[in-house]
Amino acid sequence: MVARNRICNLIIDSCCDLPADLVASYDVDLVEFTFAMSDGVHLDDLGVSMSHKEFYDLMRKGEEPKTSLVPYHIYEDRFERAAASGVPTVYLGFTAALSGSLDVARQAAADVLSRHPNAELYVVDTKLPSAAEGLLVMEAMRQLDRGLSAREVVAWAEEARYYVNGFFTLLNLDALQKGGRIPDMAAVVGAKLDIKPILTYDIDGRLTFYGVARGRKKALKQLLQIYLERRGDDYLDTVIVASADANKEQNAFVEQVLKFSGANLSVWQTQIGPVIGSHVGPGMMAIVFWGPDRRKRVSLTDRIANAVSHRNDQKDEGSSYDI
Repeated sequence: MVARNRICNLIIDSCCDLPADLVASYDVDLVEFTFAMSDGVHLDDLGVSMSHKEFYDLMRKGEEPKTSLVPYHIYEDRFERAAASGVPTVYLGFTAALSGSLDVARQAAADVLSRHPNAELYVVDTKLPSAAEGLLVMEAMRQLDRGLSAREVVAWAEEARYYVNGFFTLLNLDALQKGGRIPDMAAVVGAKLDIKPILTYDIDGRLTFYGVARGRKKALKQLLQIYLERRGDDYLDTVIVASADANKEQNAFVEQVLKFSGANLSVWQTQIGPVIGSHVGPGMMAIVFWGPDRRKRVSLTDRIANAVSHRNDQKDEGSSYDI
């Protein structure tokens, strides 16, 4: 891992669902999640070894891919190399609310730091899934190139993550049903009524229902409306529109975003990778953008619960490394 005159190195993971060529240009270390299909285990390497279209075509034919935690030795190897390099390093990881992989990363980092007590190695829970994590990574790269230190990157990311707004819709409820996230009857009724869910994520990175729409066109229109209502002139002008192999609709959606936005808007199109795609299915469409602080929408009782949980986490984690 060789940085471009940076005082901090960055490790990211493939659940950020950014384009492979963009990630390659960033000069970062990539932790690749895995997924299993009937022919064996594959790397989620941002569509390099298996194209996104090939993956989703297999799902359409009945393939049911399975995902698993990133093995301990993968994190240990990356963190060991980072510590040996002598360059402070930050890992921006996929939300712990949806995967136990971050806990594996934390343990690996603690073990590496026990062998390299003078190393600077930080594991950050982005509390963001998929392209939302990707948007944070994109801006983190700009912050690194501005000269931020590892500690400063950690502080920046732990605040910036709450300003990443993301909403998405699904083509159907099949994947959520198979994953046990909704009752079978809800999926049956949803299919009969042509109900398309609108989902987002909470401040801990858990998926939550935002609303529903009758039909695909209305669902996409609602996504656009949410974006237009929540964007602001004082927010960063980078937007990601992501899809799970719904390229035609994705292109049309981007045109609508640009039509109703300022000339300086930068829109990135990306594909949802196999790990996330295994749980949402083909046809997912998402828009991710910088917007209002999502903590301000949390109820009083939830704020109290989060504060208590945070204090308990601090007691459990100790001070071996920062997250």
